[in-house]
Amino acid sequence: MYLGIDGGGTKTAFIIIDKAGKVLAQHEETTSYYIEIGLDGLKTLLVNGVIKTLIKAKLSADQIDYAFFGLPAYGEDSQVIDQITAIPSELFPISKYICGNDMIPGWASALGCKNGINIVAGTGSIAYGEFNGTQARCGGWGEVFSDEGSAYWVAKLGLEAFTRMSDGRLEQGPLYTLIKSHFNLTNDLDICGVVLNQWQASRSKIAQLSVIVADAALAGDTTALAIFDKAAQELTLIIESTRKQLGYKEDEEVIVSYSGGVFNAKDLILKPLNKYLSEAVGCFTLVKPKYQPVIGSALYAAKLNGHQFSSDDLTALEN
Repeated sequence: MYLGIDGGGTKTAFIIIDKAGKVLAQHEETTSYYIEIGLDGLKTLLVNGVIKTLIKAKLSADQIDYAFFGLPAYGEDSQVIDQITAIPSELFPISKYICGNDMIPGWASALGCKNGINIVAGTGSIAYGEFNGTQARCGGWGEVFSDEGSAYWVAKLGLEAFTRMSDGRLEQGPLYTLIKSHFNLTNDLDICGVVLNQWQASRSKIAQLSVIVADAALAGDTTALAIFDKAAQELTLIIESTRKQLGYKEDEEVIVSYSGGVFNAKDLILKPLNKYLSEAVGCFTLVKPKYQPVIGSALYAAKLNGHQFSSDDLTALEN
């Protein structure tokens, strides 16, 4: 039995699969971004989430052979890494689980734990890849000075464009109307009260506004379209750097896949991403992800435990 946790800035998914790849239970909680909810909040969320998933599967914790906890921002602050790593020990022996960054489930799910790179553009952005035993990551420095191409980044630029459209620095387009309608604004400045005061500049809440930027782009807003084009450029830079770190030769094919909410925008992000990858140094092939990220976390748990699934086992799990 393998337990996988795919944490994120907006939601945290839990899954248990057996050695034949059968899904026994799934569960979902809110964000596991400890910078936003605190370490105590993270502990409560993970412990409660695992217990609820075990109950759904009608299993006890000692029946889990291995678990992988993919968590946002894990490994990015050495002062708290030991505290985070110890949280699952409330439920499992230390020998039966491992914690890692949430970039790993994205890679494991997108490529089935095979050589290549996965670019995550969810609430934050990061790339992770493996190539012949070498591992590499790029990006993922947080929303204050990084996370380029992420949902938070797209939404932040969308909000910035709204302010410019409101006070005349940009020509008003569908983005202005959609944001004004979303917040039911009679006074445009009231958006500051909502985002900064009521929301306390919540990373996850701001990131959800990226959907409005996508709607504006689909409505032909040139500023919103440019935001997604710029996001594709930034994600390409992250992918290129990951390729170099992994040691791929320039003429060697690099399989690239993707995960995260930004890609729900489909062609708005995939078309420019394909374009910039074709112009980049390297030989990139963009492919659709094989599985959902939470499934990738369970597949990675199985891999760490030395279990290999057959092709038939995994067919039912594919997207």
